[in-house]
Amino acid sequence: MSDPNRSDTTHFGYREVPADDKSRLVGDVFRSVASKYDLMNDLMSLGVHRLWKRFAVQVSDVRRGERVLDVAAGSGDLAALFAPRVGPDGRVVVSDINPVMLDVGRGRLIDRGITGNVEFVLADAENLPFPDRYFDLVTIGFGLRNVTHIERALASMARVLKPGGRLLVLEFSRPVLPLLDRAYDTYSFNILPWLGRVVARDEASYRYLAESIRRFPDQDTLKAMMEQAGLGRVHYHNLSGGIVALHKGYRL
Repeated sequence: MSDPNRSDTTHFGYREVPADDKSRLVGDVFRSVASKYDLMNDLMSLGVHRLWKRFAVQVSDVRRGERVLDVAAGSGDLAALFAPRVGPDGRVVVSDINPVMLDVGRGRLIDRGITGNVEFVLADAENLPFPDRYFDLVTIGFGLRNVTHIERALASMARVLKPGGRLLVLEFSRPVLPLLDRAYDTYSFNILPWLGRVVARDEASYRYLAESIRRFPDQDTLKAMMEQAGLGRVHYHNLSGGIVALHKGYRL
């Protein structure tokens, strides 16, 4: 019997596509941009993405000896910050559904000498291959909007958290300052695709990324979704006027 709550289609940017196709389409995007991923992040945010990620690490309350899972880890920026904080007795698991991006992250961390307490796992955020109640902290930075079913990914991440463990979601959100939304739209749909065309030689992928940001739930909607996934004490911090939001919740 089919699940009446399961949609056969989902959004890929502003397009409606078969749900089973989204992970492949997103994979194509990140395979295309992998070699320029870090450069484009710096150009798109004028380097501010590094401050957002450092703030997330500060808010995480991570401690020595803890187990940390970074989902949709990309090039490993968050993992690089967590590894020295958990120390040699802790563990950071770097996961991504895209093998090309996982290789990029592995190479970057090895180049920085971060190897002893880090492991890499090819994993789907919606079906994480880890035991229940295993991690002290789970993070996902700028990856949740790319999953096919956000609610399933949140439930999967909540499942692998220990009781009292923390989930951090760092993601683009809705500007809250007057007039910022208009300026942000102009940037997202004009400058961002232009940067993609000139720097990454891939305008379409960066147009998708801009569209995916607009389709992502706003701050309060995501908060409610995290609560529905079994997380408590959910709250969020607006960063850069709400262009980005950091949500934090605790496994009940």
